[in-house]
Amino acid sequence: RDEEKKIRHGVARRNTAHGAMAEVGKKRKAEEEAGALVVKKQKSSDSSSGGDIVVSHGKKSLIPAGVKRTSSLQTPIMVLEGHQGEVFCGRFSPNGEHYATGSFDKNIMIWSVTGECENTGVLKGHKSAVLDVCWAPDNRHLASASADHSCVLWDVEAGERARRWSGHSLFVNACDFTQKGPSRALSASDDGTVKVWDPTARGSIHTLKHPFAVTSAVFDAHGDRIISGSLDNIIRIWDMRKEAVVEELRGHRDSITGLAVSADGHALVSNAMDNMLKMWDLKPFVGGDRCVRTFVGHSHSAEKNLLRAAFSPDLQYVSGGSADQMVYVWEADTGELVYKLPGHRGSVNDVQFHPTEPIVASCGSDKIVYVGELGAT
Repeated sequence: RDEEKKIRHGVARRNTAHGAMAEVGKKRKAEEEAGALVVKKQKSSDSSSGGDIVVSHGKKSLIPAGVKRTSSLQTPIMVLEGHQGEVFCGRFSPNGEHYATGSFDKNIMIWSVTGECENTGVLKGHKSAVLDVCWAPDNRHLASASADHSCVLWDVEAGERARRWSGHSLFVNACDFTQKGPSRALSASDDGTVKVWDPTARGSIHTLKHPFAVTSAVFDAHGDRIISGSLDNIIRIWDMRKEAVVEELRGHRDSITGLAVSADGHALVSNAMDNMLKMWDLKPFVGGDRCVRTFVGHSHSAEKNLLRAAFSPDLQYVSGGSADQMVYVWEADTGELVYKLPGHRGSVNDVQFHPTEPIVASCGSDKIVYVGELGAT
C-alpha cells in the first residue's frame, strides 16, 4: 500500500524526484446552444461496463447535430473503458490502426481505432503502474515504461512480452523508439539516467547520466540525438555517439513533464510544472534563444503527474495534458487556444493526435480514455 500511495501522489517527482469529452467545438469558443451528442461506449474484455450507445442533450456538444463528420470513427466520440486505475499514457500506432494505453492498474490495453474501437488485447506483466508507452515503426512492437523499474518490449501481434530491459534502479518514467535509422529504444528514469536499447539485445548500449531524475526523453527525428527533460527544469540535447550534452534549453521554471518532437524534426514542444507549454526551434545554427513560443492556459497540480505534450502530424496544433480536467489544443504558429475540451473528471495526463485523421485522444486519472474527432476548420 505504501508503494501504491507513492505512485498515486508522486508520479512526477517521487521525492527523488481528464458527461463525455464533451466538446471539440468551433475555434476559440464552444457552441452556446444544445446539440445532440452521440457517444459510443466501448468496453474492454476486462470491463464490466456496458457497451450501449448513450444519447445525451446538454449545453455543449462535440459535433453539433447536422455538422459534417470529419473522421472514420463510428461516432464523433468514442469512450474507451476498461482500465481499473488512472490512465497515464496513450499512443497511436504509426499506421493509425491501433491505440495503446497504459495505466496504474499495471496493464496496457490495445484498442482498434476503426469501427467500434474494440479492445483487441491486454498486455500484462508489469508489477507496478505503466507510466509511458511507445510504438516501434513496424506497428507490431511496443515499448512500455513502468514504476517497477523496468522497460518492456512487447510483441503486440502475439500478445506477449518479447524482452524485459532491466538496469534502472528507480521508476522508469518515459520510453521512445527511433523512427528512422537503426532500431533503438530509450528509457528515462528517476535514477538520473537515460538508457538506450537495441531490441535484439538484452543490455543497454548507451547510458546518459543526469544530475537529477529524468522525467521525459525522446529521440530526435533522425535518431542520432536524444532530448531529455529533468527535475532541474533544463532540457538537454545529447549526442548519442559521444554520450555528451551538446546543448541545453533553459526557460522553464519548474520540472519538465513531457517532450515531443515535430514530424519534420524542426521543433520541440515541452510541458512543465510551471504551467507553461513551450515550443523550441531545433534547426541547426539557430542564434539566440531557441524558444519561439509559449502556450498558456493549462495547469499542473499538487498531484504532480507527468503531463505529456504532443504535435499534430501536420504541425498545425500542439497539445498538452492538464490537471484541470480539460484538453487544451493550441495553434502552433500563433499560440492561439483553439480548443478547450471538457469531459474528464480527473487530470488529463496525455493527449495525442491521430497520424492521418483529425482525431484526438486523451487519457485521464478518471480511468477513462476519449477518442474524438476534431471539427472542420
